[in-house]
Amino acid sequence: MLDTTPSNYLPYFLEILDIGNFFSRMGVWIFLAVVISVYSKSPIWSAINVFLFFVGMVSSYYLYTVLVAGFFPKSYMMIWIIMTCISPLFAFVCWYAKGKGIFAMSISSIIFMFISRQTFGFGVWYFYIKYNLELLLWIAIIFVLYQSPKQIIKVVAIGLILRFITAEINLFWGML
Repeated sequence: MLDTTPSNYLPYFLEILDIGNFFSRMGVWIFLAVVISVYSKSPIWSAINVFLFFVGMVSSYYLYTVLVAGFFPKSYMMIWIIMTCISPLFAFVCWYAKGKGIFAMSISSIIFMFISRQTFGFGVWYFYIKYNLELLLWIAIIFVLYQSPKQIIKVVAIGLILRFITAEINLFWGML
């Protein structure tokens, strides 16, 4: 619905938050998938839950765009269908982020790197916050992945280092 509603027709606080574009960016969907994944009962249920979430989200969005809004963004839809198809694999792996040891810390750091990529932009001598709402997701993911002060400090440090290392790499290969 937000795709077909001019932002100045929305309540003022939603217009200021730019909520329509927020839901069009990858950060919120990564965050929600991680939350579903790490709080599932097992890695198999994690894969099933995240897959069903994306099937529901993608199918309802594209049904709405075709039946109500009257447009069909085929190339964009194909990207989300591919993301939906691979989401169970990523969810299965992400479930282990709440575990102990180097594997869990590595997964948590990679998750943190992806959220950091959505939140921060880096230049040669500076960094900036891309989007304010993604900053809230960045803070929230710290709470989701938190196990102990020592663990989360390592996750944040490694995740930010990975973010800096991958600053010039397009991890979505031009898809989004």
